[in-house]
Amino acid sequence: MSKPPKIPESVLVVIHTPELDVLVIERFDRPGFWQSVTGSKDHIDEPLVLTAAREVAEETGIVVGSAAVPERSLIDWHHRIEYDIYPEWRHRYAEGVVRNVEHQFSLLVPHCMEVTLAPREHTAFLWLPFREAAAKCFSSSNREAILQLPERLAEHSR
Repeated sequence: MSKPPKIPESVLVVIHTPELDVLVIERFDRPGFWQSVTGSKDHIDEPLVLTAAREVAEETGIVVGSAAVPERSLIDWHHRIEYDIYPEWRHRYAEGVVRNVEHQFSLLVPHCMEVTLAPREHTAFLWLPFREAAAKCFSSSNREAILQLPERLAEHSR
């Protein structure tokens, strides 16, 4: 039985510590491709905040809503971008779908947060100062989101 096509609406979650060290994870299917947590909605009505929390748990083992990571730690930036889906991943979507809408979030976690990767999705992780994390990412939109982290957090705290 084949999987249903992916929904071309996704989240990007920049996971960071109070010191602005950012978690980047290496893709299993593309060694050398580093990124933040990303993932598509499971169903069209899935609230974006639930998509973000689900993807974080699936890809890193970090549970939003736990004692260490309360729900308020997940911040919806209310910022979205639209981009062309990489040709090598278009087969995952319905025929003719070439664009994706990505909604950006950040997640504050404690400095010593344990990470448990999904072995079929990612092979390694690094905690890096935010500028170094941005430089490591293969995706320009992911790089830009990480570089915007200090500004987005300052806007949220006002």
